[in-house]
Amino acid sequence: MSIADKIRLSRSTIFSFELLPPLKGKGIDSVFGTIDTLREFDPQYINITTHRSELVYRETAQGLFERIAERHRPGTVAIAAAIQNKYNIPVVPHILCSGFSPSETEYLLIDLQFLGITDLLLLRGDKARHDKQFVATGYSHATELQEQVERFNSGFFLNGDAIKGLHQPFSYGMACYPEKHEEAPNLNSDLFWAKKKVEAGAEYLVTQMFFDNRKYYDFVSKCREAGIDVPIIPGLKPITLRNQLTALPKIFHTEIPEALTYALLDCSSDAEAVEVGVEWCIQQARDLKAQGVPGIHFYTLMATQSVKRVAQEVF
Repeated sequence: MSIADKIRLSRSTIFSFELLPPLKGKGIDSVFGTIDTLREFDPQYINITTHRSELVYRETAQGLFERIAERHRPGTVAIAAAIQNKYNIPVVPHILCSGFSPSETEYLLIDLQFLGITDLLLLRGDKARHDKQFVATGYSHATELQEQVERFNSGFFLNGDAIKGLHQPFSYGMACYPEKHEEAPNLNSDLFWAKKKVEAGAEYLVTQMFFDNRKYYDFVSKCREAGIDVPIIPGLKPITLRNQLTALPKIFHTEIPEALTYALLDCSSDAEAVEVGVEWCIQQARDLKAQGVPGIHFYTLMATQSVKRVAQEVF
């Protein structure tokens, strides 16, 4: 059963979360630790992030510096396979435009087919740290990546050759933005592209993190008015550091409500900020679940223990 089917057929709000592959040179224990912490809440799927290469400078034996591309968090496919094998929990690897050529994407799809992993989350991805704006390696938009996946599902490689022995086609979700994407001129433009994604085959949408449920409800209402009828999964993240009050709006372009802002400003330590973040996220999740959302997806980076405390109160 695909993740999309699980979401559609569930009679209650499902629990899921996202985790990162370990940094290059680190073991997989941290990944397993996150899963062990949260598996008691019966996650219906786990998302595995993918990260593009970044340019770094290395000193050569001659004392000069060379610029090379290095991926700091490799192993998304391997991590996904390890999780599925160890825990028998469905996994959803992220597939990006950013930093990947169409050919590299094709080989990722082939490897995933071999492993029997057929649920994906298709994303454009972020710009490289060394770029002032997004620079395409292959595709500029997630909808172009979507076209490649749909062509693969139809049984054709990039060069037009037929795929022999293709088994279950890929099922996938895509991203949406209740407070609009940072590069979108307005929310209606975002709705236009969200509808295009669904019309082209996206079976569900997952939101960027938000801290004001009203923004999610308003966004869903606008989506329904626009004819977007797939499940829209809210994404939540408990705040864990005082500096996230300014960092999260800067990085993720999400607004921090005034009540949460003042509560964080009153914190004298990160430990106090954790308590504020957990309580705010509990209230968000309770309200969303009471409204019958199909699922709640948690972003666990630096927040695994906080997510556990939220889940204990809500799930």
